[in-house]
Amino acid sequence: HVVEEDGLKFRVNFDDYLDTGLFLDHRLTRALIRERSSDRSFLNLFAYTGTATVHAAAGGAVATTTVDMSHTYLDWAARNLELNRFRGDRHQLIQADCLEWLDEAQSEPWRYDLIFLDPPTFSTSKRMKATLDIQRDHVDLIRKCLKLLAPQGALVFSTNHRKFKLDRDALADCTVTDMNRQTLPRDFERNPRIHCCWLIERAP
Repeated sequence: HVVEEDGLKFRVNFDDYLDTGLFLDHRLTRALIRERSSDRSFLNLFAYTGTATVHAAAGGAVATTTVDMSHTYLDWAARNLELNRFRGDRHQLIQADCLEWLDEAQSEPWRYDLIFLDPPTFSTSKRMKATLDIQRDHVDLIRKCLKLLAPQGALVFSTNHRKFKLDRDALADCTVTDMNRQTLPRDFERNPRIHCCWLIERAP
């Protein structure tokens, strides 16, 4: 099946999985990414089916990098890009453990103007060398992403952990903007903890 969102097309699966391939509660987050992507390089971590990448490309991103450990989801992301006629070397798809990739990227020269970080609440797998607990690990993850930002770059950080608390003290040297209200669609207002979202920038 193919559905449309803000003029873009996405493949969805209503038959085989609990997740359809498109998180509806994040549609305003994707719109935010699209609005901030013009002439920017974009990095999508824990990218799932790459829907945020498609929005970034539609917003005029000069380059996108999409990272996910799942071959199934990365192939899905590639089909979503192709469905919207975003092709070529400007759109890089990387199958990797995002935790390992982030560590390795610290010593690489790549820098990104906009990063989307939407990790699972908890994750462990035979292919992962480490477990991920977003409450425990979020400051470390955010710090590593901030190191990959270009000057004046921004990180969009989101989590669906309902009891999550952002450690603002540990990020006191950053500019942190609460985007919960701006990214919560009206049809999800009865459950405002369905996700939390912040825009994080290095302090000038």
